[in-house]
This record gives sequence, structure tokens and C-alpha cells, in this order.
Amino acid sequence: MESLWRMESEEEVGMKTYVILRRSGWRSPEDLQEAAGRSKQVGDDEMSDRIRWIRSYVLDEGGGSVGTVCVYQAESPEAIREHASRADLPADEIIEVVDTVFVRPDPEPANV
Repeated sequence: MESLWRMESEEEVGMKTYVILRRSGWRSPEDLQEAAGRSKQVGDDEMSDRIRWIRSYVLDEGGGSVGTVCVYQAESPEAIREHASRADLPADEIIEVVDTVFVRPDPEPANV
């Protein structure tokens, strides 16, 4: 039976994987879309050798505001904080991922 666990060494990816919690960061999905553009630009154009945005899950925080849980690869939590500062993003909590459990693929994006 194939294991559900897959260990990735730092050498495999060159960076560690982190989850970033951004609670109630935006007043609306439109504000989040604008922030996503800044995040991508800073990550791709200014810090591509230090940080890589993998995916984000958007959270309904109530009252129309949204937050996110973001998955990034980065050389360090400090690089994530620098990216957040340059892109004017919150970074409430940064947690290093030590392993990944693959049970099934991510679902198709939700239709909002």
C-alpha cells in the first residue's frame, strides 16, 4: 500500500513550505483581488529567488470581509514578512509545514 505521507527535503524544493494566516485582511473580494495582484508582482518580479506563492484559500470572515490561508515556499519566515510588507499584506501567523499528507487532489475552485 502506498503511503499517504510524502516527505520533501529542503534540497528537493530549495525552500521550506509555510502556511500564512491572514484574518479579515480585506473588506471585500475586490480588495483581495487587488492585493493578490500586488502579491504576485512582488513575488514574481522582486523576490522570485526567495519566495514562491503556491495557492490561497479565501475565508468568509463575515460582514463581507474576507481572509486567506496561503501556502508559500520561502527561504525563511523573514522573507515572507518582507514580501507581505512590500505588497502591503497582513501576515497574522506564519507556520512552517513539516510534511504533507496527500489524501486526494484539491477540489475545483469554488464558484462564488
